[in-house]
Amino acid sequence: MTAPAIRRQLSIAAFMMRHGHHVAAWRHPQTDLESNPFKVFRQQVRNAEAACLDAVFFADSLALTGNIPSLEPLTLLSALAASTEKIGLIGTATTTYNEPYTVARQFASLDQLSDGRAGWNLVTSDNAAEAANFGRDQHVGHAERYARAREFHQVVTGLWDSWQDGALVNDKAGGVLADPSRIRKLDHRGEHFAVAGPLNVTRSPQGRPVVVQAGGSEAGRDLAAATAEVVFTAQPTLAGAQDFYRDIKRRVADKGRHPDALKIMPGLFAVVGASQAEADDKFGELQSLIEPKAGLALLGRMIGNFDLSGYPLDGPLPELPETQDGQRSRQQLLTNLAQGENLSIRQLYERIAGGRGHFTVIGTAQTVADQIEAWFEGGAADGFNFMAPALPGGLDDFLALVVPELQRRGLFRTAYTGTTLRDHLGLQEY
Repeated sequence: MTAPAIRRQLSIAAFMMRHGHHVAAWRHPQTDLESNPFKVFRQQVRNAEAACLDAVFFADSLALTGNIPSLEPLTLLSALAASTEKIGLIGTATTTYNEPYTVARQFASLDQLSDGRAGWNLVTSDNAAEAANFGRDQHVGHAERYARAREFHQVVTGLWDSWQDGALVNDKAGGVLADPSRIRKLDHRGEHFAVAGPLNVTRSPQGRPVVVQAGGSEAGRDLAAATAEVVFTAQPTLAGAQDFYRDIKRRVADKGRHPDALKIMPGLFAVVGASQAEADDKFGELQSLIEPKAGLALLGRMIGNFDLSGYPLDGPLPELPETQDGQRSRQQLLTNLAQGENLSIRQLYERIAGGRGHFTVIGTAQTVADQIEAWFEGGAADGFNFMAPALPGGLDDFLALVVPELQRRGLFRTAYTGTTLRDHLGLQEY
């Protein structure tokens, strides 16, 4: 008798922001502005772990953005590693304003501290304001950023592989701490970097931290196909997500990798209520708190770091040159949205104030689960990166209402079956 096929299951991460993803989340009556941010995050991450989410993810910017302070993610994740046991810990580090040895060491250390739960979100910096914090008059151009990122990844992964399995001997009687034949120098010399190695951090239980990327431009897609194991992406429509999914999986195969070696996880902004009316009311309350200056600033950053303050809010989005400083894929997405629906600048920033160009669902747990299932079964996603509207309520609603519905449908785990981030995501160990 043939055993029944095991149903493929979702991967779900929680994309954490200090107040939540909606641009007005900090003004929500339930948002805690006074407590130590770590205490807020610790409780939210513990809740996510109790719901068996694959990981939590903290983005980063090396410049003040929207006057909202943010903690350095590696420091935060190291503290969270001591406060959790199973959930994956993914953080951003840019390849534009860092050095590969430092990044390799930081994430290898987090991987050790967490017993193999670390993930590195490799970005090339889409915030032009970062340049001035590193002695530059101008942000690094798009093509150069991606060329540097490719070599940066090569160096970091080479350093992670400095120590072979079994290199740390710990033989007290024989007087051998480490086997030098199993420790490899890197001796990398390239266009952007010269790094000798080896790394001074040993391998973790999962071998290497998981590599995550979020580029959607032509250069970003090519880099992801060659190097990433998880891709976070902004896809507002099912059809667009399916096209992206097919394209990335094809590129992965063309690079000689198995398509399952890379998980595609679109962002999901969901407002969940006991009824549709309650969900609409929750979202409407946040929308009513949008300050025009904040909405305009958000749109300007997301459409390629352009100042839109000189244009009428109720007029059309102006034609903009292709961005050199920001995300080209996001610029194209928002331009297409504005033109396709004839949106004014105000209408456009109101549209992206929560989801910021990502897949958005407002409704009951059943409605949200239906959409997740449709995307997952329809070849648009291997999982989702959940973006809470506001903390703590937005994430708590998703964990308490949507996750159990997904579990009832057999789409999501009810218990962890492994201990590392690679175990959770179903990725190979190195």
